[in-house]
Amino acid sequence: MKNWLPKLNKKLIVGSLTGTLLLTGALTGCSSGSSSSGKTVINVWGMGEEAKSLPKIAEAFEKENPKIDVKVQAIPWETAHDKLLTAVAAKKGPDVVQMGTTWIPEFGSANALLDLKPYVKKYPELDPANYYVGSVETTKYKDETVGVPWYIDTRVLFYRTDLLKKAGFNEAPKTWEELSAAAKKLAERGDNKYGISLDTKEQSLGFMFARQNGAELLDSQGKPHFNDPKFVEAVDYLNSFFKNGSAPKDSGLDIVQGFRGDGILPMFISGPWMVKLINDQAPDLKGKWATAVLPKKENNLSSLGGSNLSVFKYTKQKDASLKFLSFMSKPETQLKWMKMTNSLPAAKKAWEDKSLMEDKFYTTFGEQMRDSKPMPVIKQWEPIAQAYLSSFEKIYRGKTTAKKEMDAFNKKSEEILNK
Repeated sequence: MKNWLPKLNKKLIVGSLTGTLLLTGALTGCSSGSSSSGKTVINVWGMGEEAKSLPKIAEAFEKENPKIDVKVQAIPWETAHDKLLTAVAAKKGPDVVQMGTTWIPEFGSANALLDLKPYVKKYPELDPANYYVGSVETTKYKDETVGVPWYIDTRVLFYRTDLLKKAGFNEAPKTWEELSAAAKKLAERGDNKYGISLDTKEQSLGFMFARQNGAELLDSQGKPHFNDPKFVEAVDYLNSFFKNGSAPKDSGLDIVQGFRGDGILPMFISGPWMVKLINDQAPDLKGKWATAVLPKKENNLSSLGGSNLSVFKYTKQKDASLKFLSFMSKPETQLKWMKMTNSLPAAKKAWEDKSLMEDKFYTTFGEQMRDSKPMPVIKQWEPIAQAYLSSFEKIYRGKTTAKKEMDAFNKKSEEILNK
């Protein structure tokens, strides 16, 4: 959410929204209250692709709570931020809102989200102990808990088992060195063949590899360390794949199409949504591909993204809204949601279900989740991440060195943080 998940979770959440219920006017139709039938009405704002499936889950909630009506309004991610700002300014908006993990600091600082801590005893499903530590981090603002993890995602390695075996690798690369060697060997298969696809538009990639190299992104005072030698070394490592031809700069290929057939792109790093895409679009690859946790340097930390659910602080239907959050947080609800949307459940208990424990692809994600962290939960992170993408493009296109550009990027980040 689209963080990491954000624009961090962009691949999962960006898409066309046919039949989307757009808001008419700034806040028309946002007020909650009682319907003509005397039922309590709560308005839920859902973003992107998820909004298509939310009404189905809402129906299940309504069956359990016949005195509550749930009205879902679907809003494209690209306009959702401005809609929320308008709602905050007017102190009138949804009762429950889907929040990209990177948005929590901004709207938490605007005092727009309800602190859930006082309600955990009444609604135990909201207890942070039910969730992975990394996902809980994304729900906090200062000493408040202003959201509950809804679904989560992390990044793992996708690879063609058959092609790696032909190249002399019987298992997935486990270290940075092995990843480099495997990518180079695969790229030597011939013209227009590569070893790995590295998404240059993926905001979290560089920061993720920097953490694997032991780099600190921000210190305890919030000062950036993006020109630290360990960070620069990680950027140089990523750039090495472009320099030696192991990764394409501009392939123009759809990743699934590049993955199938001769395997022009036989390895890539991505999230759980790709499992269904490959199974649906490339059934011919059955038995020829797998997922693996990320290769390790000092560690193999991945990024953690997804979306949270929050209660709008100005709601007039607090109890009904909290009841909805509680329902959405139940492991059984999250498993149903996973089957509908291919989104990974945030509740740890859900991972004990056979559908996840016995699926070799999703087992990898569960393992990687234990070594995943969100990007820094600060409201300035989005412009910092965008600035990094611009800096990295200059590097992989050969216009400057990693050291020089990271010095400039660190200075730019200091300016963003000091605004």
